[in-house]
Amino acid sequence: MDQILYEDKDIILFRKPAGISSQTSRLKEKDMVSILKNYRAQKGEEPYIALIHRLDQPVEGILLAAKTKEAAAELSRQSASRGMDKYYRAMVYNRSEKPLVQGQKGKLTDYLLKNGRTNCSSVVKEGTRDAKKAVLQYEVLRAGEELADLSIKLETGRHHQIRVQLSNAGFPLVGDLKYGSRNGDKLQGAGKYAALCFVKIGFLHPATKKRMEFEIEPENPTFQLL
Repeated sequence: MDQILYEDKDIILFRKPAGISSQTSRLKEKDMVSILKNYRAQKGEEPYIALIHRLDQPVEGILLAAKTKEAAAELSRQSASRGMDKYYRAMVYNRSEKPLVQGQKGKLTDYLLKNGRTNCSSVVKEGTRDAKKAVLQYEVLRAGEELADLSIKLETGRHHQIRVQLSNAGFPLVGDLKYGSRNGDKLQGAGKYAALCFVKIGFLHPATKKRMEFEIEPENPTFQLL
């Protein structure tokens, strides 16, 4: 697999292309878990794969998977206790009454409610039944009259979190038809999928406890428009 960033006996990190599910229950639909299991089986290894986090189908970026149950337990503990750093890049529309400016930093805190029937999440009032707190930090790397390029650090990992929170704040992702950027495909040179990429991850190796960091650049051509 030419998308593998790192692999040893405990873990594997790889780049998920946009358009492929991290994991799906749909019959005959290819996903990253099945691809990785087949990859291990072809090498004569036990095809155990446990994703430590997931990316939405239209989102590209780094995925971390464990190759043993012990590694999965330790990495999941880090992720749940916020001991794992997760950074994204997002290209958003910059059309609000208070446009984003380069160097601007901010924090979004919302309460999200997932609708399992529609597979969408929405921002609701604090205290709403089954709603979960969602927190992210952002920094504006580049800003123009039409678009802005954001670096995002997740503090929580909620369903469609970045997409929902940015849209609610008035800065929908370019190309994200589900959450508000209906004109995404009209931008000449824009990519086919939502302009969101998981670009950097930091964690402790589950066996050696060594600090590990991996970083990539987005492949979505939308990031070249600014």
